[in-house]
Amino acid sequence: MPERILIVDDDLDSLKLIGLMLQRQGYEILVANSGGQALGKALHEQPDLVILDIMMPDMDGYEVCRRLRQNPATEPIPIIMFTAKSAVDDKVAGFEAGADDYLTKPTHPAELASRVKAVLARNAALRRSGSEQAHTIGFLGAKGGCGITTLALNVAASLAQREKTILADFRPGQSTLGLALGAARSTGMANLLSRPINELSMRLVENELVHHASGLRLLLSSSRPQETQMQINPDAAAAIVDHLRSLAHYVLLDMGSGLSRLNVRLLSELDHLTLAVEPNRISLTLARDLMNEIEQHDFSRARMFVVLINRTPSSLQVPWQEAEKMLEHEMTAIISPMPELAFQADEVSTPLILLQPNAIASTQYSKFAEALVQVG
Repeated sequence: MPERILIVDDDLDSLKLIGLMLQRQGYEILVANSGGQALGKALHEQPDLVILDIMMPDMDGYEVCRRLRQNPATEPIPIIMFTAKSAVDDKVAGFEAGADDYLTKPTHPAELASRVKAVLARNAALRRSGSEQAHTIGFLGAKGGCGITTLALNVAASLAQREKTILADFRPGQSTLGLALGAARSTGMANLLSRPINELSMRLVENELVHHASGLRLLLSSSRPQETQMQINPDAAAAIVDHLRSLAHYVLLDMGSGLSRLNVRLLSELDHLTLAVEPNRISLTLARDLMNEIEQHDFSRARMFVVLINRTPSSLQVPWQEAEKMLEHEMTAIISPMPELAFQADEVSTPLILLQPNAIASTQYSKFAEALVQVG
């Protein structure tokens, strides 16, 4: 897909000339002939680059640049000022307004093309360096109600003691995580997923994060029934994950249970997947089938962790050795839930691992977090 460049100039001849030059280089061209039009097109079209004239009647280029930088949805877009104003003070004003580069008219087409190429390459490198730093881990239950959210929360809280960590809840309308943590707002995920994908930006995503006293940051879903009616674009969810990777070292995704269309798309964003199962035949059978289906989406078992949540009555438990045979996969961790302590943790809006760090379950969460550190 060609990179898209928005050219802003009130001179129609300049618009045509610059557009033609860059079109020949393989770029897709968008145009605006006023500052107001430029702000609207930048917001709704999300170009890869803006080439901005300064002298325009309704709003000069400096003001356009400042407003683009002030809006979280357009702040990351690189800007080249391309103008006849060549004084040093003009250039300084351009950079102070937020321009990435400043080029004076007239210029040779080869120089314009090289500046455009350099700015686009630098911006792409910055995005890659941000996303490559993060280790992205999904948490998925073999079935509903197996404790996947509690597992994801406590592992995330443990990791947050070491590195910047974000827990994102991809269960709009089905989550009580915000309530358990006493969050003032828990509609961040729905707010983002309701936007067109071309409006999503790193700053917009960052503004929806909730900060917990533990240092953990969360992108929350709520339990509001209307959120379950949302038409979710899986590609928008993937774009949100990509922005989250620029903001933390560890990004954990609570994916609920089962392999929905959304979860299939999220698989491609993961480095590893944690599958939570209970030691009973129904849960293990569902987990085996789920793992086989996940493999069909080019996600190998080598990238899966299996965590046994030991909540089944002992008389009905399948021994863990037999469970491993059924799944053809080793258990990475065994968690012994402590319902009474978990309830106490919810009452004080604190992850169990921080409320009772020496409890058996807390030790088990910590060991699993350490296993993630070793692979990440």
